[in-house]
Amino acid sequence: MIELLLWPLVAGFVLAGIHAYFGMHVLARGVVFVDLSLAQVAALGLTIAILAGHSVQSEAGYWYAFAFAIGGAALFALARPYEKLLQQEAVIGIVYAVSASIGVLALDRAPQGAEHIKQLLIGSILTVTPQEVAHIALLYAAIGAVHLIFHQQLFEVSFHPLLAAARRRKVLFWDMVFYGSFALVVTSSVRIAGVLLVFSYLIIPAALAGLFAADLRWRLLLAWALGAGLTAVGLYASWTWDFPTGPAIVTAFGAATALVVLGLSVPKLTMRALALFASTVAVLAGLLLVAFPAMDQPWLDALEDIAPPVQTAFLSSGERITRNEVLDSIARARAELLRLRALEQDVRWGKIEMEPDKAEQLRQYLAGRSEISAGDQLVLRHLRGKARERQRLALGLPLLIIGLGGIYAVRRGRA
Repeated sequence: MIELLLWPLVAGFVLAGIHAYFGMHVLARGVVFVDLSLAQVAALGLTIAILAGHSVQSEAGYWYAFAFAIGGAALFALARPYEKLLQQEAVIGIVYAVSASIGVLALDRAPQGAEHIKQLLIGSILTVTPQEVAHIALLYAAIGAVHLIFHQQLFEVSFHPLLAAARRRKVLFWDMVFYGSFALVVTSSVRIAGVLLVFSYLIIPAALAGLFAADLRWRLLLAWALGAGLTAVGLYASWTWDFPTGPAIVTAFGAATALVVLGLSVPKLTMRALALFASTVAVLAGLLLVAFPAMDQPWLDALEDIAPPVQTAFLSSGERITRNEVLDSIARARAELLRLRALEQDVRWGKIEMEPDKAEQLRQYLAGRSEISAGDQLVLRHLRGKARERQRLALGLPLLIIGLGGIYAVRRGRA
């Protein structure tokens, strides 16, 4: 695992370092989606390069993307003085929508267009090479050095625009410096990490750090730590559960955001508010179970996974036997699939040599075993549906009554 994930992890650390810094500027300027828009403009440049016969990772593809990104950056910088007449967020949204639409139209004419769209969105950070990591590290270090030399001017323009105007700073010039260097960063990042992951690196660590630190230095250090830590979590999840790497890291960022919001919100709720919230949830859960027992009931699914008797108590003896047999079959198939998928990954990454015919047989066998497992899951869903019909009155109705009673008690107590 270490040899496979080492360079993606290092690349994630490098991306987190530069994007957390730019994220602080973006949040201060109030242009949250500028990165997403510039990344999409750079992706449009890569799309044109693909149509011209160049690959995404080629030098020509890079310069196509950079040229488009610089054009978008110049547009954002020129539009800022007219923010009262045309909000900059509106310009950013328009540029994103138009770039995405043109990109889809262009790739619709390209061979394997859907695959190219997927690559531009989620990137290929798992296959990053040491040379690519060294290249972006040196580039970002040079950009960081420029921003360090002119940090006072750039911070005033981003964080204190009125002070910058009072001191007669050349705001348009420093906006061009900021957006131009930002475009260079985005162009280099999108080829490796994709549009979605680049946006996550830019916004989420800086936004979360702003909740815990007011001082800009501490906020930047915390944003770096969050970006690096969540990158490691996402890569580990990707390896453990065989998920696509980019989406796994983005999901780790999203989960961290949800946990922070919940952690900050729950202590501020009163007991009355918590009781009202719990009662409302109980009413909704009970009502949905009574009215629509065949629909997905995630809370009940999770409860049955923790305590299987919640479901088996509503099955006949024959149905319980069938359920146990199917669960045993799924467990055996899952263990076999894990073993074979590990073998397939070793073959794919060159750790084990296998003849092409045998490798194809392995792939076909894996696909067949997956279909068998899907059949077992279908049997489980059928048994779960039978249990739901019997649970609707035994569980759903009491839950609905308890929830309504709780709401009535809270409202009466407030009155």
